[in-house]
Amino acid sequence: MELVFLSANENKLAEVKAILESETIHVLAHALKIDEIQSDSMEKIVKDKVKKAYAQLKRPLFVEQTGLLISDFGNLPGGLTQIFWDALQADEFCEYFHGKGEVRAETVLAYCDGKRIYLFSGSVKGIVVPEPRGDRSFQWDCVFQPEREKQTFAEMPPEKKNKISMRRKALDQFHQFLEQQYV
Repeated sequence: MELVFLSANENKLAEVKAILESETIHVLAHALKIDEIQSDSMEKIVKDKVKKAYAQLKRPLFVEQTGLLISDFGNLPGGLTQIFWDALQADEFCEYFHGKGEVRAETVLAYCDGKRIYLFSGSVKGIVVPEPRGDRSFQWDCVFQPEREKQTFAEMPPEKKNKISMRRKALDQFHQFLEQQYV
């Protein structure tokens, strides 16, 4: 089975392939640019994005949205994490959000088969660290430290992050769905 994943982000693509690909599933990247709605709801963002992408490509595909939800900040930035990240970058992000209550890293994935949209999600609790740690190339991985871990996602080897991440949890649900529906 070939699955189209809509993303131009090479880091996301590498993680999705490492987690989801198997003897029966092959992930094809498609970098189609979609104008995303701006919303604090990641579900609304992925539903809109997958509808627009399906309308253009006319084939089954999946998209995802990943963000940080900070309890003392009204669960923002959530679906707007990229906007906050682009404005603040790593050091200021830590300055503003370290110590601001419970933090959840969340992924919401939407799959459209042409008839229906299916949603899958994964969440990991953690903290925003006082200062960025690790490689800064994959957005906020350098500022998020999962609960019960001593490293940020950026400091972890990819194999470790891919075992515990919110993306893993969402992709595991998606994989189960695919196995039940198509394999």
